[in-house]
Amino acid sequence: MALIVQKYGGTSMGTPERILNVARRVKRWHDHGHRVVVVVSAMSGETNRLLGLAKSITENPDPRELDQMVSTGEQVTIAMLAIALRSIDVDACSYTGRQVGILTDSSFNKARIQSIDADLMHKDLNSGKVLVVAGFQGVDAEGHTTTLGRGGSDTTGVALAAALKADECQIYTDVDGVYTTDPRVAPKAKKLDRITFEEMLEMASLGSKVLQIRSVEFAGKYQVPLRVLSSFDNDTDGAFDEDFKNNVGTLITTESEHTMEQPIISGIAFNRDEAKLTIRGVPDQPGVASRILSPIGDANIEIDMIVQNIAADGTTDFTFTVNRTDFKKALNLLETIGKDIGAGQVIGDDSIVKVSIVGVGMRSHAGVASKMFTALAKDGINIQMISTSEIKISVVVDEKYLELAVRSLHTAFDLDRATGESSARA
Repeated sequence: MALIVQKYGGTSMGTPERILNVARRVKRWHDHGHRVVVVVSAMSGETNRLLGLAKSITENPDPRELDQMVSTGEQVTIAMLAIALRSIDVDACSYTGRQVGILTDSSFNKARIQSIDADLMHKDLNSGKVLVVAGFQGVDAEGHTTTLGRGGSDTTGVALAAALKADECQIYTDVDGVYTTDPRVAPKAKKLDRITFEEMLEMASLGSKVLQIRSVEFAGKYQVPLRVLSSFDNDTDGAFDEDFKNNVGTLITTESEHTMEQPIISGIAFNRDEAKLTIRGVPDQPGVASRILSPIGDANIEIDMIVQNIAADGTTDFTFTVNRTDFKKALNLLETIGKDIGAGQVIGDDSIVKVSIVGVGMRSHAGVASKMFTALAKDGINIQMISTSEIKISVVVDEKYLELAVRSLHTAFDLDRATGESSARA
């Protein structure tokens, strides 16, 4: 008998019929003797609806009151799922984040979990109950309702699994796992049977939308085995395995548990939400980088890649990327900064994308970068910027080359033919 935490997103909980489908799935696990905690999101579109209502009053609603309001979406779905489970003879009880003791800091709209009181949950689990817990929410030390930010239900699920010392945390979504890349861009993409926490964290930060970054960080920190599964496959008719470890999907786990003969590259991620800014003729002197980037950071604009080129005349060209939504704001700031430091021309480009290869196998294999650059050059794709870490290489290219670049790299690193390690979508 295992202790399993399952998380179902808004699409899985989108209609009464889908909630009944989730209930039947949970019952199957419960009937096989497993103890089950279910974390749910609000119904698809409900959080946006509530945010829209708040903003119909004012463009800047009070953060505390906004959390009080949007947290109600999950309170509806926990009650609906508990009702559905009871209707099919499963003893279930619903709980808000407050009721299971999810204590957070007081950063409304983006709170972080500080601790969880697992005693009540263990008591109910030991009595045979299925626990249905509201994702995305908690309570601060003063008793105020808080929310964890977009995708926070994933984090709730992983945090509960860590607190309960669960055997596995299962994230049910509308895809059946993590793929080598997005199949909509590269039709030959393969589903990965498993991937390391490090690789998944890189892929999530580089554009993969399957899991929220904070949930992967949490799982890695507390060594919670994490599995991505589809809530729309028909596991009640045969795909279910009584031994939870044999279930399909993608298992995200530690590198030591990874197969020894793993591929060099596990996947290819990409991000369309990139923009590039360049300031030319910057005086090459100490502190100039800080004078450029500090005002950008003070404006709450996140900077991704940075490249600095020194010219023969003692000046430098300074280039960095930001999220495309911050492009105009950053461009205006940079023009002001350029005048203050006596720099030359400021140039912006919001028609770029970032494409990245990710794999822990890069640690023990040389020549990965040259292979990547050769593949792109072969297809006439010019590289504008490069960034590397121990297990990833990212390049910035013109937006029009995105799909070609992804498919070219997918083929160059033999991911088209991936087997064994192959199995859902990144």
